[in-house]
Amino acid sequence: MSKHRFSQHALSEWMKDEGPESEIVISSRIRIARNLSHQPFPLLATDQQAKDVMDQLTEVSQSGKLASVGLFETIILSDLTELDKRVLVEKHLISPNLANESRCGAVILSSNESVSIMINEEDHLRIQCLYPGFQIQEAWSLASGIDDIFEAAADYAFDEKRGYLTTCPTNVGTGIRASVMMHLPALVLTNQINRILSAVTQVGLAVRGLYGEGSEALGNLFQVSNQITLGQSENEIIDNLFGVARQIIEHEKAARNRLLQESRLRIEDRVRRSYGILSHAMIMDSKESAQRLSDVRLGTDLGILTEVTPQMLNELLVMTQPGFLQQAFDEKMSPEQRDYRRAELIRKQLRGETDHGGA
Repeated sequence: MSKHRFSQHALSEWMKDEGPESEIVISSRIRIARNLSHQPFPLLATDQQAKDVMDQLTEVSQSGKLASVGLFETIILSDLTELDKRVLVEKHLISPNLANESRCGAVILSSNESVSIMINEEDHLRIQCLYPGFQIQEAWSLASGIDDIFEAAADYAFDEKRGYLTTCPTNVGTGIRASVMMHLPALVLTNQINRILSAVTQVGLAVRGLYGEGSEALGNLFQVSNQITLGQSENEIIDNLFGVARQIIEHEKAARNRLLQESRLRIEDRVRRSYGILSHAMIMDSKESAQRLSDVRLGTDLGILTEVTPQMLNELLVMTQPGFLQQAFDEKMSPEQRDYRRAELIRKQLRGETDHGGA
C-alpha cells in the first residue's frame, strides 16, 4: 500500500508549534469560498468544465505565484487511494465532500500543511489556512493574501449587491468561514457547556464537532464558527468570533480553577484513571479513546500529569482515527481490529515506542 508524504506523519508541521492560549484553543482556521465567473458551479459542471477549472487554478501554483507564501504541492485526488483521501480528511486537509468527489478534484498543499487549497469541492476554490492556538487574525491575513493571488489570476463570480457568489446560499457575501477548535472539558464537567453554547448561537455563531457540520463533539472538542457571511465585512466577522472565543476561553479557565479548588481529588482520580486505562487497555473504540485523551489533556494542562505532552496528545487524536490507523499498520481492518490496533498504538505511544505514525 503506497503512502504519500502527508500520511507518513499524524502531526502536520504547523501543529508542532504552540500558539497563544493553546491549552484551550487547539487551532484557528479561515476558509474562503470562491467560484469562477462564466463557469457553472461544480455540482452542475460537465467533466470537461470541471477539468478546465482545475487546470486554470492549479496553474497558479505551478506558475510560482504562491512562492511568496511558501512551497506548495498539487495533489490530484484521482491519483490517491481511498485510504489516502480518508487520512487527508482526518488531518483536516480536505473536506469529506472533496474526498468523495471523483471528477477533477485537487488540493494544493503547503509544505507544512497549514494551507490547503481545495479545487472543485462544493465551490471551485476553497482556501483554508490553519494556525496553532488562538491566532484567528493571523490566519485571516494569510488567507486573504492567498485569495488576492488567485483573484489576480482568475475572474471571480461576484455581484455588487450579494458579494461573492457560492454554491450554498449561506456562504454568499464574504464567502468566509472563521473558526476556532476549542478543548472545553471543564465547562462540560461543571455542566456549564449547554448554557455557554446556547449563548454563542444567539450571537450568530455556530457550534459543531471535530469534523464540522453534522459531527459529534468527541473528546470535548468544539468548533465555533461564524454563521453569517452576508451583511457583515470580513473584519466584523473575525472580530465577532474573536470576542466570543475570548469569553469562552475565560469561562473555561474559571471552570478549571473551580475544579482544582473544589474537586481536586476527583479530577486527579479521573485524569489518572484515564491515563491508566489508555496505558493498559487491549481494546479501545474511537469514542472512548477521544474521551480518555481529553481527560489526559486536561490533566497535562492542569499540571496533574507530566508524563505526556500536549503535542503527543494532538498526535494521538489523529493517529487513532480509522484511516490513519490502517495506514500506520499497513492493513485493512474491521471495526473490531481497529479497536485492538488503536489500543496497541496508544500504549506504544505513551511508552515512547513510536514504531507507527508520526514518529
